[in-house]
Amino acid sequence: MKDISFSRFGTRLSAHCGIIELMDDLGEAMTSGDLAMMGGGNPAVIPEVATLWRKRLSELVESGGIDAVLGHYDPPKGNSRTTAALAALLRREYGWPVSAENIVVTAGGQTAFFLLFNLLAGVFDGGGHRRILLPLMPEYIGYANLGLCADFFRAMPPRITGHGERRFKYEIDFDRLEVASDVGAVCVSRPTNPTGNVLSDSEIEHLRRECGKRDIPLIIDNAYGAPFPGIVFEEIRPVWDEGIILTMSLSKLGLPGVRTAFLVAEPRIVRAMAALNAVTALSNNNLGQALVAPLLESGELLRICREVIRPFYEAKRRRALAWLEEGLGEAFPWRVHESEGAMFLWVEFPRLPASAAELYRELKREGVLVVPGHYFFYGLEEEHPHAERCVRLTFSQPDAEVQRGMALFGRTLRRLHGVSHR
Repeated sequence: MKDISFSRFGTRLSAHCGIIELMDDLGEAMTSGDLAMMGGGNPAVIPEVATLWRKRLSELVESGGIDAVLGHYDPPKGNSRTTAALAALLRREYGWPVSAENIVVTAGGQTAFFLLFNLLAGVFDGGGHRRILLPLMPEYIGYANLGLCADFFRAMPPRITGHGERRFKYEIDFDRLEVASDVGAVCVSRPTNPTGNVLSDSEIEHLRRECGKRDIPLIIDNAYGAPFPGIVFEEIRPVWDEGIILTMSLSKLGLPGVRTAFLVAEPRIVRAMAALNAVTALSNNNLGQALVAPLLESGELLRICREVIRPFYEAKRRRALAWLEEGLGEAFPWRVHESEGAMFLWVEFPRLPASAAELYRELKREGVLVVPGHYFFYGLEEEHPHAERCVRLTFSQPDAEVQRGMALFGRTLRRLHGVSHR
C-alpha cells in the first residue's frame, strides 16, 4: 500500500509536532539509562502517594471490586459514585453549586481538550468559523495540534515584567486583548504549562467578564491546580460558575497511566461531552475513578495533596533553582520565569547563540532532554522572540537525575556562549 492516502483528519493529526517529539523523548529517556529527562511532564514517584495507590489497588482486589472495574462498562459520562463524590467535594471546599450533572469524565486531559476544543470551535453550519483564544502565550504544547481545521487558534503575546536580575514574569496584556466575534471559547492553564505561571485572581476575573460579554465559556486547564494535585505555590482562589469549564486530571497525582480527567461545566456541555465519549470510545477507563472515589468522599485526597504533594514539589523547586544557578553561573545573561506552580522551570537566554531547536539537539547530544521554547508559541500573528530564546525544564524526576541534568545543561550553555568550564 505504498500509494495509500490519508484524509485531512489523518494528515493533520499524524504530522510531526511538538507533543509527538515530547512523548517520543519521554519513552526514550525511560528506556535508556543515559539520558537525563528534563523535558517531559511525567510526575514524580512520591513514596507516600505510591503507597496510597498500592493500598487502594489491594482493597479493590481483596473486596472483589476489581471484577466490576475490569469487567463492566461505566456510562460514557463517568462512574456515578465518582462524579457524585467529586461534586460533593467541590460543594464542601468551595461552595460551588455543582452536582453530578455538572461533571463528565474523559480519558485523560489530552482527550478532554481534543473533544472540547472541536466542540466549541472550527467550522459551523452555514459556513461560520470560530477559534479558540489563548490570551497568554506561551501555552501548553499539547493544545497546538488539536484543531481539526486551519486557523484554529488565536493567541496573544504576553506582557513581560522583570523581577530582579534573574527573574521575570508573563502577564496577560489586557490593553491588547480582544475577544472578537469569531472566538468560540477562551482557554488558559492555571498553573501554566510551560512556565509555572499562576494567573492572579484579578486576571481570571477580568477574563470571566470578557467572556460573559460575549456569552462564551472560559476554559481553565487545572491539570496542576487546586483541589488536586494542588501543585500551586501561590495563594489563589479557585473559581467556577456556569460560564467556566474547569478541567482536572489524575495524572499529576501519580496516575498518568489510568488516563482519567474530569470536566466541571454546565449540563449542556456535560451531555455533549458524554455523547462524544460514547461515539469515540464507548466509555472511560474505570480504574482511575475506582481508585479515587472513596478518597474524594473522605477528603483524604485533599490531605495528601496539601500535606505531601505540594510540599514535595515546593522543595524540589528550591533545589532545582539552586542547581540551575550553580550550572549557569554569571558569565552570560539568563533569566528564569517566576516558578509559582506546576513542575517546570522556564529559562530565557537573551543572547542565545543558537536557535531553540539547535539548542535542543546540542543538549540531546550531551545526554539531557529538554523541550525547546518554539513549540509553546502558536496562533500568534507575529513571531515572538522568546520562542527562540527559551527552554522548558522539568524538576519532577529524582533529585540525582535533576542535578545531573542541570549540570549538563549548564555545561552545554557555557560552551555555546564561549565560556570556559569551571
